[in-house]
Amino acid sequence: MSGRTRVILIMSVLLSLTSPVFSQGEPAQTISLARMFLYSDSLVGLLIIWLLLIMSATSLGLTIKLARDYRRTRLVPGSLNGELARLLKAKDYDEALYAARKERSYLGRLAYATLGELENGHGAMQRSMEETSDALTTGLLRPIEYLNVLGNIAPMIGLFGTVYGMIVAFQKLVSTGGNPDPVQLAGGISTALVTTFWGLVVAIPALAAYALIRNQVDALTAEGMLMVEQMILPFKDDSDEIPGI
Repeated sequence: MSGRTRVILIMSVLLSLTSPVFSQGEPAQTISLARMFLYSDSLVGLLIIWLLLIMSATSLGLTIKLARDYRRTRLVPGSLNGELARLLKAKDYDEALYAARKERSYLGRLAYATLGELENGHGAMQRSMEETSDALTTGLLRPIEYLNVLGNIAPMIGLFGTVYGMIVAFQKLVSTGGNPDPVQLAGGISTALVTTFWGLVVAIPALAAYALIRNQVDALTAEGMLMVEQMILPFKDDSDEIPGI
């Protein structure tokens, strides 16, 4: 089953859940829980609710992807650190450079850029390590910012729905001369509360995931930089004796 087919199927199921649930002997006002949270009498309210649902799904998918991609084994694999340390200790510089180049993790790319300056001495390696670390860390943090954006925009969209719903409710109140049918007011108030609810549903997990994943990236990139710094430390006093590669 293709991804598009799955999305259509899920949307169809959710839409079917929004239909009212009637049973014999029950009052006509009985509605399903799904309809309560996924439906609005107003087209604008309905669009806001489904926009927030899409944002929630996007936030969840992005969180799962980032949590998977930014694991320790993906960014700073211990096996590579041990292999590079062993090769450098044995002064097998060509093999160490090759091992770093074939590894696409943060540690591998940082080590490759640093060891590429081996002929130019410890100072050049240190500068290359710092510059490369800044560039790689920035690239890792950029996708996480989408969670921050979703977490900050969602409450604003929910607030927009809240204001819109209250405006609708007050318009009903004015149009009936101050004696509205409670059912008429319920639609606007429901839209106001449901959009606020979904705005918070999107924002809270997105901002929590943003903080946790960002902290993890900061910690792992700092750890990777420390690993590479330890690798090149022996060359600090022996830079003039490093053979050409």
